[in-house]
Amino acid sequence: MTRQQTFGLICLSGFLAVAIGAFGAHGVSDPKAKAWIVTGSSQHMAHTLAMFAAIWLQDQGYRRAKQAVLLFGVGICLFAGSLYALALGAPRLIAMAAPMGGLSLLAGWLVLAFACLSHKDTTDA
Repeated sequence: MTRQQTFGLICLSGFLAVAIGAFGAHGVSDPKAKAWIVTGSSQHMAHTLAMFAAIWLQDQGYRRAKQAVLLFGVGICLFAGSLYALALGAPRLIAMAAPMGGLSLLAGWLVLAFACLSHKDTTDA
């Protein structure tokens, strides 16, 4: 995937986080469903921004930061996606995806920390 395509997908992720959050605020009356959407969209947006940060760090010479982008993307899909699905009436079984998504988000932060704490690759920067 090209850098342009990656940035485009990240921007679409931000758009979806805002759109789904607005839907939750204005189009959902069930308090439990509303809470799932609020939690999902806040984590969705936070990790969309984290993907931008990871790419910026990669451009600064921290090449291992690239792996965090994929982990954040998978985490958003599994964690926020399962919460969105629950809010829309999916079976409770779908909730089993949320912990895996949460672990992916956590792993993304660990990979990003490792990238920053390890030796910076100055040959390509």
